[in-house]
Amino acid sequence: MGRYSSDITIIGAGVIGLTIAARLIAEGREVTLIEPGEPGMGASYGNAGTVADYAVAPVGTPDVLKSLPSLLFNHNSPLAIRHSALLSLTPWLVKFARQSLPGPARRNTEAIAGLLAGANPLWKALAAEAGATDLIRPRGCLYIFREESQLGPARIEMEARRRLGVQVEMLTGGQLAGLEPGLPFHAGAAYFPQAIFLSDPGRMMQRLAALVMPRAQLIRGRIDQLRRDITGVVLNGRSDDGSPLQILSRRVVIAAGAHSRALAAQAGDRIPLETERGYHVEWDMAELPLTRPACVTERGFYLCPMQGRLRVAGTVELGGLRLPPSPHRIAKLVEGARKLFPDLPGPSRSWMGFRPSIPDSVPVIGPSKGGADVLLAFGHGHIGLTLAPKTADLITDLIQGRSPGAELTPALPSRF
Repeated sequence: MGRYSSDITIIGAGVIGLTIAARLIAEGREVTLIEPGEPGMGASYGNAGTVADYAVAPVGTPDVLKSLPSLLFNHNSPLAIRHSALLSLTPWLVKFARQSLPGPARRNTEAIAGLLAGANPLWKALAAEAGATDLIRPRGCLYIFREESQLGPARIEMEARRRLGVQVEMLTGGQLAGLEPGLPFHAGAAYFPQAIFLSDPGRMMQRLAALVMPRAQLIRGRIDQLRRDITGVVLNGRSDDGSPLQILSRRVVIAAGAHSRALAAQAGDRIPLETERGYHVEWDMAELPLTRPACVTERGFYLCPMQGRLRVAGTVELGGLRLPPSPHRIAKLVEGARKLFPDLPGPSRSWMGFRPSIPDSVPVIGPSKGGADVLLAFGHGHIGLTLAPKTADLITDLIQGRSPGAELTPALPSRF
């Protein structure tokens, strides 16, 4: 059996775990990371690469609630469910429906906006620390609308975002064509000029890992049991070679993304965490058809210009951790991309990863109910990349005995 001891153990080395580790190491703390795969190469690699400080809307809203049955059972919907997982997902869906009512949705929007404030400067500082400013693209982001009928509701929604501090401009079809001439004509767009994106999320994760690993202990393996005793928090699991693994730690941070629910329950918290299965498809190309990310709103995916390739990422599929990827979801991304760029050949590659999803779309950040020796940092859904530096600051403040900002309150595990 491999036995280890540590001051602080972080379960999960995705972008959340890596960034928390970087913050704690900078404050002189001893850190151990537990990760079964390559650090940062799960959902942290496969996303749209946008630091989405504008993404204040939760997944669940009154409009989504009205159309929820048709969305969930339409095989082609941007929000879909694997029917074989319906029974196990029903309790989560009931909670999601309640959080989609007007009052809860409004509170969730305000909570998300509070957490997102300042995300861009935090990311720029993190990239500088990791020697990765060359991967930051300060070119903004677009939500594009095909039909004139979509622009009225969009203006109302964007005005609501402005009231929450989001910088956004509405563009006419002509203005959009001037900004992105490679796109086919659309009726208009919402333009977030201050947004930044990563030209290569995978490479950014490698830079973060290179920043952290020389000063942290990395253990390859999975933790499946957490318990407290008088000596600290005892973690048991398996190393990547299959041998038993045990770690004794003074403090533990659960940052295992979609795999966090069982460990949180052992720490005393029943978190309504489910898994969104996210997809992307990529085409290798030397000349990209656009220069900034663009969300195709009616289809629910992003066009993402990355180094040497176009990535099309998105849609929401509820289906758990065990089912295989859906060829249909991949085919719908390819079909959607070809609606815009008909000359695209067959894709170079496709990918599926797991997003940790909470019914209110607000992440879970803070001490467990069983005690502050275990802290939770997961459930970020679509904004895990964006909120990694903020989450790291909040967790580090808690560990270092500092008072975190008021934005932490709606994210505390004690809300469940």
